[in-house]
Amino acid sequence: MSWTLGPEHLEDLARGAAILGTGGGGDPLIGRLLAEQAMRENGPVTIVGPDEIADDAFVIPTAQMGAPTVIVEKIPRGTEPVAALRALEAHLGRRAQATMPIECGGINSMVPLLVAARTGLPVVDADGMGRAFPELQMETFNVYGVPGSPMAVAGENGETCVIDTGSDARRMEWLARGVTVRMGGASYIAEYSMTGEQIKRTAIPRTLSLALSLGEAVRVARKAHRDPVEALRAALAPTLYRHLRVLFRGKVTDVERRTEEGFTRGRARFRGFDVPDLICVLGADCADPITTEGLRYGQRVTVVGISTPDLMRTPEALAVFGPRCFGLTDVPFRPVEDGPDVDSSTGELAESPL
Repeated sequence: MSWTLGPEHLEDLARGAAILGTGGGGDPLIGRLLAEQAMRENGPVTIVGPDEIADDAFVIPTAQMGAPTVIVEKIPRGTEPVAALRALEAHLGRRAQATMPIECGGINSMVPLLVAARTGLPVVDADGMGRAFPELQMETFNVYGVPGSPMAVAGENGETCVIDTGSDARRMEWLARGVTVRMGGASYIAEYSMTGEQIKRTAIPRTLSLALSLGEAVRVARKAHRDPVEALRAALAPTLYRHLRVLFRGKVTDVERRTEEGFTRGRARFRGFDVPDLICVLGADCADPITTEGLRYGQRVTVVGISTPDLMRTPEALAVFGPRCFGLTDVPFRPVEDGPDVDSSTGELAESPL
């Protein structure tokens, strides 16, 4: 059933989307403020379930691309993602009937809402990652046969370009990343245009609704002085993300971070004082998600693992965004619910695009 999303929902949605995004996808505060401004100017947006979309409906996802650290200092005007959408529509000679997220993390849960508020399009309650991944080929859309290109890329100065690599999503990512770097490290994109039938077959369903419910669960638990991590566990239990497991409690003892080639890369080291599955770094007491650009020395954190939907655990999916795709060649995928107990005395995240 379709529902209306207004500015009053955005704080909970941004919090929940940042949890699902495992720290990636850009600063949720910036995305929330952009979407809020657009909604106050143009009204709320309509969210539709993937099962409500006609099989022949034409949908174009919209998103931000680039290093999250850049977005913190280079705040977009808010017109860029609509420019990307219009450029792709002009190239295809067809207007979109809806937009949707490519990932449910940070700013990229908000970009389609910004586009919807400015264009009047509905937003499909689904996405192509079920979390945040760093590269465009790491989408369930790509895994299950939806071409990513042609795609459109827009910059802050009004420039746009169209990239067409056919079914080669890796090359599309490589070219679009280079364009993004030359646009100053951040761009706005429209890609993976598809039909309603393809959405039903390849997307992770109802992740916007899930993010909203997770953000609300944390807020309500904190207000009632209850454990917000346990509130998250209860909120996840009846969903496709059934399992939450506390992996580690401690503090950040070192952060090394750099921006290069359109990515934020680095290491974070944690010390205790007491995978495609989601590994989420949360504030120890408040369970607010900490994004990659927000990690700081001395932060007290709880690291949790959240199981992913089965669609993201197939051999085809693991070949595109499993541990090996992040340089972890000797680390097989192990579902979080089946993993061994973690030594809480120390912990370190391997170097990869954050």
